Amino acid sequence: MERETGGPVLSLSKDGRRETEKLLERIVGLACEAGERILEVYRSDFAVTHKDDSTPLTQADLAAHRHIVATLERLDPGRPILSEEAANIPYAIRRAWSRYWLVDPLDGTREFISRNGEFTVNIALIEDHRPALGVVHAPALNLTYGAARGAGAFRLKGGQRDVLQTRKAPAVPTFVISRSHRNPELEALLARAPRHRAVSQGSALKFGLVADGSADFYPRTGPTSEWDTAAGQCVVEQAGGVVWRLPEQTPLAYNEKDSLLNPPFAAIGDSAYDWAALLKS
Repeated sequence: MERETGGPVLSLSKDGRRETEKLLERIVGLACEAGERILEVYRSDFAVTHKDDSTPLTQADLAAHRHIVATLERLDPGRPILSEEAANIPYAIRRAWSRYWLVDPLDGTREFISRNGEFTVNIALIEDHRPALGVVHAPALNLTYGAARGAGAFRLKGGQRDVLQTRKAPAVPTFVISRSHRNPELEALLARAPRHRAVSQGSALKFGLVADGSADFYPRTGPTSEWDTAAGQCVVEQAGGVVWRLPEQTPLAYNEKDSLLNPPFAAIGDSAYDWAALLKS
């Protein structure tokens, strides 16, 4: 799992785009398969344990992780895989990776435990520190977001496939914020924000709302890990938006340091809108 091969880089050529779209569809299928394993646990009387950092863990996390890793190893032999449930790979090894899979088998475990349906499977392909392909699948909602460099972004819902495009920010923008993770920094940002509408959402679904034009701004001031954001970032970017680390306002990047924690960031649908007062404070 730590050896990297010379597999195909996502390409913007006509042939390359076909291969990219084919790979993206395979990853959508894989995320749906992992979602089926998650739902088997979701519908049962499942037990909850806790990791060393006190975050919750269920059999659904582990079942999805095992299936995704085993399938990626068959689909893309030798390509490194970094999953939340197998993240203890030293940076001395990771720093040599130019391309690798980044996986959160079950994003939103708290939402899973509370049974509100707002949990996702996140699978991303990272190339040169940026997400080149991403799938966010919400099995309980029968909802999938997918994107790849050069292939655009789409949403699958109830058998319908829609091409995604972020929207121009309206006079009263919509902010989407975490349902389970709020902190004083976020409250301060919301307090100084201009008039806006706020909605709450769990897991990487917040990126989907920005990508499909349902929301304009997703600020995250509390801790997240790289597997939480990569797939959703790809969807937003390929739909026309940006995901900026703060306060630098530069693209959120991956595998650049020993820690796998992200800095504060914001997902933005309309980068031409004047967000400066919020992002620089």
